[in-house]
Amino acid sequence: MPFTLPLLPFAKNALAPHISERTMGFHYDKHHAGYVKKLNNQIEGTDYANMALEDIIRKADASGDSGIFNNAAQIWNHTFFWDSLSPNGGTKPDAPLSEAIKTSFGSFDDFNKAFVEAGKGQFGSGWVWLVSNAGKLSITTTKDALTPVLDDSIPLLTCDVWEHAYYLDYQNRRGDFLQAFVDELANWTFAEQQFQLNGQKDYWSLVEERSA
Repeated sequence: MPFTLPLLPFAKNALAPHISERTMGFHYDKHHAGYVKKLNNQIEGTDYANMALEDIIRKADASGDSGIFNNAAQIWNHTFFWDSLSPNGGTKPDAPLSEAIKTSFGSFDDFNKAFVEAGKGQFGSGWVWLVSNAGKLSITTTKDALTPVLDDSIPLLTCDVWEHAYYLDYQNRRGDFLQAFVDELANWTFAEQQFQLNGQKDYWSLVEERSA
């Protein structure tokens, strides 16, 4: 079956003023929808057509099918980004994730600072992630469409630092966008769920289950 554009977990105007409805219109309806359309066209009639999204990402990366990889990975990354956002975000997580953050970063404020700095330091387009490896948390960045799907880490939260994610609202002030993410938008309820699942289930299978 062709892939479909997953529904947003909030209204397009729900994140304003931190992310405007105009930005969401371009980001979700144009960029994200475009990746879905392109991937479906690319995989029709191929061995990829009946594969799960994570498997497409891994196979395309291993095979050097960069066009398929980029679109598949961007579908995955963007869907995870929407889940990482909440109109009621920015609050502190509960235990056990809060304890893991304290152990790994010193304090919640120290984590926020490190996350913002990592995102600011990502050269060009990409993503900044909070990931877990055997319960040990770290912050990592990926370039362009690269994704934690390719390694053994378990992503808990991400922020998109491609310019289309923030330029209409913040122009070149990526740091202000990242600060708004950690202060106002980060969906810690979602991050806690990912932390507790601990990789027992592929993220995309959860997306498909709630869309069924």
